[in-house]
Amino acid sequence: MDGFVPFPEDFSRRYRAQGYWQDRSLAQEFSAVFQRFGPRTALIDGKRRYTYAQLDALSDNLALNLLALGLRPRDRVVPTLPNVAEFVILYFALQKMGAIPIAALVTHRFAEINQFTQLAQARCCVYPESAGELKFAPVIDRVQAANPCLQLRLVLGQPGPGEHSLTELIAKPAQDDASTLRELAIDPCDPCIFQLSGGTTGIPKLIPRTNNDYAYNSKVAADVAGVDAGSVLLLVLPIAHNLPLACPGIQGFMFKGATVVLHANTRPAEMFALIQKHGVTHLKVVPALLIRLINDPAIADFDLCSVQQIQSGGQRMQPEVRLRTRQLFRNAFVQENFGMSEGLLMFVRHGDPEDVLLETCGRPVCPDDEVKLIDDEGREVPYGEVGELACRGPYTLRGYWGVPDYNARQFTADGFYRSGDLMRKHSSGNYIVEGRKKDLINRGGEKISAEEVENLILMHPAVQNVACVPMPDAALGEKMCAFVIPRRGATLTLPELTAFLLTHEIAKFKLPERLELMSDFPVSTFGKVSKKALGEMVAQKLADESRAPHTPQTA
Repeated sequence: MDGFVPFPEDFSRRYRAQGYWQDRSLAQEFSAVFQRFGPRTALIDGKRRYTYAQLDALSDNLALNLLALGLRPRDRVVPTLPNVAEFVILYFALQKMGAIPIAALVTHRFAEINQFTQLAQARCCVYPESAGELKFAPVIDRVQAANPCLQLRLVLGQPGPGEHSLTELIAKPAQDDASTLRELAIDPCDPCIFQLSGGTTGIPKLIPRTNNDYAYNSKVAADVAGVDAGSVLLLVLPIAHNLPLACPGIQGFMFKGATVVLHANTRPAEMFALIQKHGVTHLKVVPALLIRLINDPAIADFDLCSVQQIQSGGQRMQPEVRLRTRQLFRNAFVQENFGMSEGLLMFVRHGDPEDVLLETCGRPVCPDDEVKLIDDEGREVPYGEVGELACRGPYTLRGYWGVPDYNARQFTADGFYRSGDLMRKHSSGNYIVEGRKKDLINRGGEKISAEEVENLILMHPAVQNVACVPMPDAALGEKMCAFVIPRRGATLTLPELTAFLLTHEIAKFKLPERLELMSDFPVSTFGKVSKKALGEMVAQKLADESRAPHTPQTA
């Protein structure tokens, strides 16, 4: 496939020989799963329940109807759906026909959907009729006008001109037999999904995950997370993210014959009620969500003893949060993990010493995960020192989609991915996250490209220069602060800035949440804007304001 960087053949042979790769498509992998666990409950969405057999039949039917509409193997699809059963049915239907979904979110808007469609030359968009006050159809009209490749539009809701009903395509009996799907040739080394990078350059990169590596990713993660046929996962994080989908996520739990409960919001009382009702054993959270849960007074009103494991990712968890969680979820093991959509997964394990559990993000899940910590010249740093995480292995990509120049910078000559994450090795062999080199703000697990937002802010007529930096936040870990040098005679307020940014139709989680006006920026010894100094400045201001809570913010 043009734009795709495959694994080198010698590594592919090794991964097959070790049994990591089974050389089966996800469609073939899950065909065996659906048959083995047919009558078991696979999925719960509100009052709707689906057995493995029903999920198999519905996704077969949808795949056949999509083929009838002209969608073909290797076609790219952009689904922006919330946490609903239709996403899962669509996901398996696309796998069965060899089409490739792009892991978009329902919170994405025109800017993101247009970028994904253009980058992947997507032929199909799938979206809800509305999300809050937003009507999706006018947005997709504009995406389609800008991208002739986009030919097929599926809507979850009442279809309008040029749209097909996703609900009807799932329910309407297909004319062809399911054997048609079995005849499709799907290369196990082809991409099965495009996950999304943080996009430090302002343009998100597409991460091709292959059938072989993504199946292994989920299977090994399920083993490390203690998933079995009796497990019940409550899923409230955005369904297309790598963690909820595959680490172990929907895929890993279904490989074991377990049950996944979907819910479309993160209101603590509703989550507690679902845990009690369905006997939920596993939760996936980011620290910001976990902090909300353990501090919500409703937690005392529900029986949460079924929870055996709380898997946290996306950002580092503070030891105090882990300790408080143990008090409230008395039977739960809090399993911190470090993972990247590009591949590598690290987990802490049952039996790790207390200091390891509290201080580290875990260790790799596969014996053939190769990890080294390097300096700016690519040399390994001495043991105990901080270096940039570089990795390769049987489920870590060898190149982003269609960006050879960028890949030349992000990968070493021998195929190690330079992650941009700064780490230190613990004496236990686990790793400690120490920060990052990437210019990203990690807002509750959502990675925001500072450059993307800065480029938009620079378009404001009142702005001469801007630097966006992370500022500490007790609940979300980080929020974005925009430092702005206004043009001579101009001024700017935070509401004015956010209103301007919203006209560019970016996801709301990317909006700055504090504005500081400056006459000049501090610079480093190399003459560059010192974002480190700006970060320290806003952190000090926040600390001062916390000691004097009635002091008004300056901007």
